[in-house]
Amino acid sequence: MLTHLSVRHFATVDQLELEPETGLTVISGETGAGKSVIIDALSLTLGERADSAVVRPGCERAEVLATFHLGDNPSARAWLAERELDDGDECLLRRTVRADGRSRAYINGTPTPLTEVRELGEHLISIHSQHEHQALLRKDTHRALLDSLAEAGDLAAEVRDAWRHWQRARRDHDDALASAREQTERQELLRFQLEELDALALAEGELAELEQEQQRLGNADALIRLCQQAVTALYDGEDGTVNDHLGQVSHWVEEARASDDALAGVFDTVESARLQVEAAAEDLRHYLEKLDLDPERLNQVEERLGQAYSLARKHRLRPEELVEHHRKLAGEADTLEHFDEHLEALAAAERAAHDTYLGHAQALGRRRRDAATTLTREVQKQLKALGMKAARLETVVEEGKPGPDGLEEVEFRFSANPGQPPRPLAKVASGGELSRVSLAIQVICARNLTVPSLVFDEVDVGVGGGVAEIVGRLLRELGGHAQVLCITHQPQVAAQGHQHWQVHKLQGKDTTHTRIQPLDEGARVEEVARMLGGVEITASTRAHAREMLDKGQRVA
Repeated sequence: MLTHLSVRHFATVDQLELEPETGLTVISGETGAGKSVIIDALSLTLGERADSAVVRPGCERAEVLATFHLGDNPSARAWLAERELDDGDECLLRRTVRADGRSRAYINGTPTPLTEVRELGEHLISIHSQHEHQALLRKDTHRALLDSLAEAGDLAAEVRDAWRHWQRARRDHDDALASAREQTERQELLRFQLEELDALALAEGELAELEQEQQRLGNADALIRLCQQAVTALYDGEDGTVNDHLGQVSHWVEEARASDDALAGVFDTVESARLQVEAAAEDLRHYLEKLDLDPERLNQVEERLGQAYSLARKHRLRPEELVEHHRKLAGEADTLEHFDEHLEALAAAERAAHDTYLGHAQALGRRRRDAATTLTREVQKQLKALGMKAARLETVVEEGKPGPDGLEEVEFRFSANPGQPPRPLAKVASGGELSRVSLAIQVICARNLTVPSLVFDEVDVGVGGGVAEIVGRLLRELGGHAQVLCITHQPQVAAQGHQHWQVHKLQGKDTTHTRIQPLDEGARVEEVARMLGGVEITASTRAHAREMLDKGQRVA
C-alpha cells in the first residue's frame, strides 16, 4: 500500500508530505483548490508522461516520491526481484521533471525507463479517473473492462500478436498470388533470353582470350616479318649477326684474360649474353612455327566476338558482363520453376497462422462469455444498491468479424425502466445513470484487482442524496480490504471516510500555494458542513454534518 507521498515544486504545491493510511481516505476542497494535484503527482511517479508545465514557476525542477509497503503484494515483490530492483519490504518510486522538460524516473534509487515504471505501477495501485463514465459510451471500453474482469490481458495480447502474424502471412500469400501472372510472363521472357545466352555459351574469361587472339591474327603479316627480321639479326644473318659480334667479343676478352684474370667476370657476362641471344632466336623460331596464319580462324574469332557484342547491346550490358548476367538469369529461372512450391509454402504458412489466431481468439471468447455472465449479475446487484432497482445492464458478447481484438463484439446494453428492452448504453442512459453504471462497474473491477491501493477521482459525479450515501458506503466497503483514496464533492461520501484530507489554496500577491491537511473530528464537521452548502454555515448545518459523520462512521 501507499505509505508516503512527498511532493516538491509541483504545479501549485511548494512542499507537501502525506502519509495515507489503510481504509477509505476522502479528499475534499473548494472547486479549483487543486484536489487533482494528488492524482497528477502520483500518476507522475507511476510513469505518466511529463511536461515542463508541472514545474512550479521559479523552480528548477519538480520532484515526487511515493513509498509503498510490499508486505501483502507478492506480484510487486516478484517483479522487483526479477529485475534486481528489490529493497526489502519498501519500494520507493521517484520522479523528477526539470524546467526544460527533461525528466528521470527511479525505482529504489535506480534510474529506470518509464515503460518499466508503468509495468510496476500496475502491481502497486489502480487509478480510476473522473472521466471513465464518459468512456463507457465507447464499445472498446466495454471490451477492455470485460477483459480486465476476466483477467484476460495476457490472452488478449496473444490474440493481437497472432492477428498481426496472420495478416502478414496473408499479405505475403496474396502478393504472391497477384504476381503469379507476372511470374508466367517473366518465365517466357527468361526462356527466350536464356536460349540466346545458352546458344552463345560464353565461358568465363573467353571474351578476353578472343579479343587477344583477334589482335594477334589481324596483325599476322607484320608479326611474321618482324620476328623473321629479329631472328636474322640475332642468329641467322650472313653479315655480322648479334651472335657473331658477341662471339668475336668473347674471343677478345678471353685473350685478354690470359694476361689479367680480373677479366674473368667480363668473359662470363659476354658468354651469358651470347647464350641468351641464342635462346631468344630459338624462341622466335618456335613462335613463328606455331603462328596460325589461317584466315578462316580469324573469321571465326571475329564472328564469335560479333555475336557477343551484339547480345551485350541487346541486354544493355558491357560485353564482359555477359557471363555473370547469364548466370543470374539462369538462377532466376530456376527459382521461378519452383514458384508453385513457394506459393504452397506461403499458403501453408497462412493456414498455420490463421489456426494459431483462431485458437487464441476462441479461448479469449470463452473467457469473455464467462466473465460477461459474472459482470451482468454483479452489476445488477450494485445498480439496485445505487437506487436503480428497475434498471438492467446486459453484457452482450456477439460474434463479429475476426480482428486484432478477437472474434467478438462486446457491448453494454441498458434499460432504466421495466418493459423496455436493453439498448446500447450510449443511446439510452442519462448522465446520472451513466455515472452510477460506471461506478458499479468500477467497484466490481476494483474488487477483482490484486493491487492493494485504489484511487477514485470524483467517481460520484452526477449523483447526490441517498445515492451518494450508497456510493460512499460502497467505497467504504472497498476500504475494508484495500487502501482507497477518493476525491469527492459529496458530503455523503466524505462522511464515510476512515480519514479525511482537506485541500485548500492560499493566494498571495504573486504566488499561489496548495495545502493538504488531515482533519480531526471537529475540522471534519466543519468541512462536511461546508460541503452541505449554503452561504453561511449554521448550527443546524453543523448538526446535520455531525449526524452524517456519526452515521457514516457506524458503517462497518
